[in-house]
Amino acid sequence: MNEVFLTNWKSQVKKGTLTFIILNVLKDKKYYGYELIEQIRKFTEIEIAEGTLYPLLNRLKTENLVDSEWIEQETGIPRKYYRLTNTGIKTLLQMNSYWKNLETAIQKIIQ
Repeated sequence: MNEVFLTNWKSQVKKGTLTFIILNVLKDKKYYGYELIEQIRKFTEIEIAEGTLYPLLNRLKTENLVDSEWIEQETGIPRKYYRLTNTGIKTLLQMNSYWKNLETAIQKIIQ
C-alpha cells in the first residue's frame, strides 16, 4: 500500500468536504469556534485546527453563507458565535442534494 498517496488523498478529501461539514453542523444551532471544532470531532474523525477553522469561517462570512455575533458570557470574555444566513441555508440544501446524488453514484461504482 502506498501510504504517502493515501495520506495525501485523505487530506484532499478532508479539505474538499470541510466547508460542507461546517455548514451542516451549523444548520441547527449557532456555535462558537471551539464548540464547532468539538462538534466536528464528535461526528467525524476529522481533526481541525483553529488555524484552519477561523480563516474558513471568515471566507464563509465573506461569501454570505454564515454570520457571526459576539455574545457576552456570565463569566469570562465574550464569544463569537457563527450561524447560517438565509443564503447559507439555501446553499446548504443544494449542497446536500448534490452530495446525495454523488454518494449514490459512487456507491454504484464501488459495488
